[in-house]
Amino acid sequence: MDQPTAKTRKAKPAADNEAQQRRRLHTAELLLEVSHKMAGFDTLDEVLNALVEMTTTHLNAARGSLFLNDPATNELYSRAAQGNIQREIRMLNTSGIAGFVFTSGQPLIIHDAYSDSRFNRSIDEQTGFVTQNILCVPIKTLKGEVVGVAQTLNKRKGKFTSHDLHLLQAMTSQGTLALQSAQFIERMKLRHKQEMEFIDIVSEVTADIKLSSLLQRVMGEATRMLNAERSTLFLNDEKSNELWSEVGQGLEQMQIRLPNHLGIAGAVFTSGKSINIPHAYADLRFNPAFDKKTGFFTRSILCVPIVNKEGKTIGVTQVLNRRGGPFTGDDESRLRAFTAQISIALENAKLFADVQSMKNYNESMLESMSNGLITLDENECIATCNAAGLRILKAHAGEVLRKHAAEFFAGDNAWVLEKLGQVTESGQQQTSMDAPLQVAGETLSVNFTVQPLLDAEQKHIGSMFVIEDISSEKRIKSTMSRYMDPGIADRLVAAGAEVLGGKNVECTVLFSDIRGFTTLTEQLGAQGTVALLNEYFTLMVDCIQREAGMLDKFIGDAIMAAFGIPEGHEDDADRAVRAAIAMIKTLEAWNRQRIGEGRLPVNIGVGLNTDSVVSGNIGSKKRMDFTIIGDGVNLASRLESACKQYGAKILISEFTVRKLQGTYRKREIDLVVVKGKTEPVAIYEILSYHTGETFPNIAEVLELFKDGLAAYRARRWDQAIKLFKEAAALNPNDKPSQLYIERVEHLKANPPPDEWAGVWVMESK
Repeated sequence: MDQPTAKTRKAKPAADNEAQQRRRLHTAELLLEVSHKMAGFDTLDEVLNALVEMTTTHLNAARGSLFLNDPATNELYSRAAQGNIQREIRMLNTSGIAGFVFTSGQPLIIHDAYSDSRFNRSIDEQTGFVTQNILCVPIKTLKGEVVGVAQTLNKRKGKFTSHDLHLLQAMTSQGTLALQSAQFIERMKLRHKQEMEFIDIVSEVTADIKLSSLLQRVMGEATRMLNAERSTLFLNDEKSNELWSEVGQGLEQMQIRLPNHLGIAGAVFTSGKSINIPHAYADLRFNPAFDKKTGFFTRSILCVPIVNKEGKTIGVTQVLNRRGGPFTGDDESRLRAFTAQISIALENAKLFADVQSMKNYNESMLESMSNGLITLDENECIATCNAAGLRILKAHAGEVLRKHAAEFFAGDNAWVLEKLGQVTESGQQQTSMDAPLQVAGETLSVNFTVQPLLDAEQKHIGSMFVIEDISSEKRIKSTMSRYMDPGIADRLVAAGAEVLGGKNVECTVLFSDIRGFTTLTEQLGAQGTVALLNEYFTLMVDCIQREAGMLDKFIGDAIMAAFGIPEGHEDDADRAVRAAIAMIKTLEAWNRQRIGEGRLPVNIGVGLNTDSVVSGNIGSKKRMDFTIIGDGVNLASRLESACKQYGAKILISEFTVRKLQGTYRKREIDLVVVKGKTEPVAIYEILSYHTGETFPNIAEVLELFKDGLAAYRARRWDQAIKLFKEAAALNPNDKPSQLYIERVEHLKANPPPDEWAGVWVMESK
């Protein structure tokens, strides 16, 4: 082999120097090109796209990416990536190759990506791209701060070299200034846009004075402003110490109430400090029950207090699931500023709602009064007159309002003006009992009261007339109402006694009875028993009459009532069921009070049946009662008694179920033949009064019970026992499940005849 000559040895360094000079010149030209191109772009997206395109092209790579760090979320994000990915990518700034380079500040050349443990394969799996080799360098500012990373993938020929690494570093460093400038401009534009939107939102929202619509708008704007999935604004109810909301974004409109010291909302309200939770299920303060109920999955939570101008916390705003990552400190600042601005509007709207509610309440109360009510202003002109007053005076509003009292109450009614003068002079109320009032040529007997009206400073601002019509019709109705249901009294007065003569009507009959009443009476004594019954009947009758039910009679400690008499409604069956549920709930509240006072609780059973019955005034010539009779009444009574056997509180017949229009939590509990009858009747248990505490796992238990009942009727004894035992395990206090376990085991040992169809014969009444 020939040895290199001295001439050859001299030529080689010269050639190397020339190549290096060309390379340096090329690099300088390239960096100058980078500067020129970067200077021509205005937006961050344009700078990112251009820099990625140039680095990918000049390094002869298949794909390139440039990730910038988001210090608010500690994520690396990319808006410019070639190939199939045309969207923003975000990853933790400690994850993968890019995360390693960012945190360490050291460049990497990786010739076999899949053999490197730091490589994250998930992006390849999403896009179908196969990464072979990687060149990744940190992007640094002039001060040496790492603000991102640049990487190129899959060199088209050969492998990435140290020269490629230096070239990529030089190009990204050259573009760093343009990147920072573009980022700064983008932040300023975004902040300006947010500020303008914030001003528009606040001015628009605070113009609303109606609380319900204001809450809805605030929630909508908070959700949109923070790019979240859902938000809820809770206001504090000082009377009940509860946080409440009328609207939840993404849910059907409903009112939510919770104690103002529980949960995350309660913690924020009581402490007055914001809570930002990036992972809800990792926080012990988060209650997942609401997620389970609604099917919503809470990922992140931002909850801030709403503070009024006096510094008092009046509620909290809670925003859930920020799209694109957890909520940032900037989000928290914006939400606090937003709630601070709208707190005044919320208080004004709440005050307006309270005033409006009080006004509506007062107006409703006045309109519902049977007595006439007339108010006069300080000039003795008639300012208001309720419906009863217009009816008593047999006049229209235009004939009464704004008339001077001396003009309207003249002639035979001048005594009214005398009473008015006495009240004005003395400042004391004046009443005339059974006074004659001339109305449209007719003399009415009235109790007439004149009352002075005073302002907060006890200054005279007007007067008020209260007119009670006690003429013959009202006397009769008032007397009858003391002995029978007011609705029946109204019917009798309006239509005459023949309406009570007797007719067939469809109604829903309700029977209720106290359990263990004999034991209670033995412990309470005579006076205690009477006091208990009076209090108990008052509570139960209120529940019945709220649903327009007719109290038929008290039978010892039992109650008999009917829905659909004397006036029928389309939903009488629903009214009866709602009344029964209200009776159980009212009784539970009363029992909590009694137990707290050291007294025994009271438990009842309720039976309901819908049928055609005979109603009328039944009895002797000396004593008559308006009541109902028939088989439908008897079945309701049997169902009330059956509550003891099944451990139920409310049992209803299949005939009532067919008439129901509403939805209630119920289950078919048996197919029975009552004493004295031959045809079986399906009976159902109403469970709508239960909570998750009083009946755990209710949905699962009802499904198992339903399947167990089907297996029982199909004579599949072992399957039925298994299902009923599973139901009893989920709720050991479910007596129907225990009852059927014993019943099925008995039938398994003593098989019924072939014609048996799952019918149970009730021997007792």
